[in-house]
Amino acid sequence: MNAIDKLVALLSKLPGIGKKSAGRMAYHMLDSDPSYANTLAEQIASLHTRIKRCSLCGSFTESDPCPICTDPGRDPALICVVERAQDVRVIEESREFRGRFHVLGGLIAPLEGIGPDDLTIGQLISRIRREGTREVILAMNPTVEGDTTALYLQKMLKETGAEVTRLASGLPVGGDLEYADRLTLSRSFRGRVKM
Repeated sequence: MNAIDKLVALLSKLPGIGKKSAGRMAYHMLDSDPSYANTLAEQIASLHTRIKRCSLCGSFTESDPCPICTDPGRDPALICVVERAQDVRVIEESREFRGRFHVLGGLIAPLEGIGPDDLTIGQLISRIRREGTREVILAMNPTVEGDTTALYLQKMLKETGAEVTRLASGLPVGGDLEYADRLTLSRSFRGRVKM
């Protein structure tokens, strides 16, 4: 296997990238100025040393705690619970939410061997009690796993005294937050319902 084939094989392991797209990327890098490929390689190589998880919310950040958790303009009594760190970015781009976040690190999926103990639910409950959270917005994707996780969280969070809401059905069933447009996300936040 030559160098191009190895690069195509590595790029095609990225989500949403097939062999043809990976091949186009590889040839684009070869046709580009070598400094571009060097800069890209440096950024990828330093990714795990420069970026870590926020000790409060679990999102990716270069500084701990992250800028969202330390922003005095955000409402600390409002926590939006998401599945993955990239969901934080998607919601932030909607400019609709001004509270804080909590990243679960996945969804309850018994068929994949992922249970509640594999997620950051315990940290979420401790955080709600410690910070005096008044509302928890569940922003799980509307899938079977998302619904299962939301129902489990609703049950577990009852004893905290925080109001539990979920994003409205502006998000399509089986959809993914990452692909939702700004208007859909805005409507989902405005139309969230109490659980």
